[in-house]
Amino acid sequence: MTNPQLVLTELLQRAMASALGSEHADADPLIRSSQFADFQANVALSLAKRLRRAPRDVAQAIVDHLDFPGTVEVSGPGFINLTLSDEWITEQAETLLTDPRAGVGHSNPPQRIVIDYSAPNAAKEMHVGHLRTTIVGDSLARTFEHLGNEVIRQNHLGDWGTPFGMLIEHLLDVGEPAAIAQLEAGEGSEFYKAARAKFETDPGFQQRARLRVVTLQAEDAETMRLWHVFMDATIRYFNKIYAMLGVTLTDKDIAGESMYNPMLAQTCEDLEKSGHARISDGALCVFPPGFTGSDDQPLPLIIRKSDGGYGYATTDMAAIRYRVRDLGADRILYVVGADQSLHFQMVFAAAREAGWLTDKVSAEHVQIGMMLGKDGRRFRTRSGESVKLNDLLTEAVDRAATAIAERGYDEETQQVIAQAVGMAAVKYADLSVSHDSEYVFDLERMVHFVGNTGPYMQYATTRIKSVFRRADVDPATAKGPIKLGEPAERALALQLLGFGQAVEHTAATAEPHRLCAYLFETATAFTSFYDQCPIILPPPPADVLASRLALCAITLNVLETGLTLLGVPVPERM
Repeated sequence: MTNPQLVLTELLQRAMASALGSEHADADPLIRSSQFADFQANVALSLAKRLRRAPRDVAQAIVDHLDFPGTVEVSGPGFINLTLSDEWITEQAETLLTDPRAGVGHSNPPQRIVIDYSAPNAAKEMHVGHLRTTIVGDSLARTFEHLGNEVIRQNHLGDWGTPFGMLIEHLLDVGEPAAIAQLEAGEGSEFYKAARAKFETDPGFQQRARLRVVTLQAEDAETMRLWHVFMDATIRYFNKIYAMLGVTLTDKDIAGESMYNPMLAQTCEDLEKSGHARISDGALCVFPPGFTGSDDQPLPLIIRKSDGGYGYATTDMAAIRYRVRDLGADRILYVVGADQSLHFQMVFAAAREAGWLTDKVSAEHVQIGMMLGKDGRRFRTRSGESVKLNDLLTEAVDRAATAIAERGYDEETQQVIAQAVGMAAVKYADLSVSHDSEYVFDLERMVHFVGNTGPYMQYATTRIKSVFRRADVDPATAKGPIKLGEPAERALALQLLGFGQAVEHTAATAEPHRLCAYLFETATAFTSFYDQCPIILPPPPADVLASRLALCAITLNVLETGLTLLGVPVPERM
């Protein structure tokens, strides 16, 4: 175990059990970083009232029974200040040199985790609203897999329903080749608008569209063929966006609304038969306990509309049962907009009432906050429309190309680097803020090479690679031993020991911004080390050089692994 906080937690819990009784063995030591020591434990303050003793007396009793690899003191009203010995830090850091996982363990036991993310509406263009759900979900999928869990990705496409009647009829009007070309070019919104305009102004077209919905729901062979023509072209475009973003979604992960269509009638029937759903104002509804409207009346989750149609709630109820019963999920994450919070609270509650979601399965809404423009409003074009995701990503690459234009790369190399930098700028800016918060989308700031940005993180890794090229050393051969002669060396080594906990905490909370924060702190610690501890020029003694190259190797492994888990690309040079 290399993580200092986990080691200290175990040691302090043993000391508390010895000093205060076994009933306190599992108490949280409340360990925090400290400006007065490496760490500070505040548990004595929380235990004092319960024990009816002075906090300092409790703290001293714990310290008297503490077997600690360093120095310890009681300060203030009862804080326990903990400073690890250089020898312990060195010993733990050297284990990372032979550990390709840099201290990251495996989930025990591993879980089967279903992650519902991205989920664009096939009837329209992928826009900026899909960016956060896509990259947050993908980062979580990568992180869970790295910890040894089985991840089942679910791209819940909006690929069914009444709009497809007019879309299929419009496809017939323009001809299959022209429609395919338009959809593959990312002009889904234009295609939809043209179909909608005809639907609203042409009674004949409207009638054809309504009839087409009937044949679609009946799964008429020719209608299904046309639906597949439309969907295949749309998915090919989605895949271009996914490839540009570097996300791990593939066609086998598609589990759209159409997949659940055959399950919807049975879903309603089973809920009604079990008594969990009843007819209210002509609609079949579930009334999960604890949810009331503004009139203080029970709030309904409509499972079947009064006209016999199905809605999002029907599909989501069918999906949650499928994911538990058929996929065998231990944990289900819905990476969906924060504005759907109430909906998912009610779906989860209804599924638990029905017995479809058991206590052994965790269902969580990973709420995604809104992306804002510089004016503080929802990010849109000047005309008020949603920004196409392809246009936004292309602009990010163009900005990155401008930022590196003066670095003397040939055109092909510059394009490769600009692609990596542009995607890093967009993805890291999003992932580095709490997923449920709003944030301002500002490309000018995102492509900066200073501050907590994707390009800065990339630069930190490429600078380490440059060190090894200049030293003519393979990072894999940098084995130390490690010597901590300077404060910046010690600070970096101690920081590196926390990588495993950072990854595990990110997975436990489903919050990628925690990993971003750790990686930025690591890059900052490396910058201080690089500035204060010469590695190449002036050349240090051989043993010092070996030690510093070893710290560089561990840092490179940590940063590259962490950025890969975030889905942030790392170029060889910048």
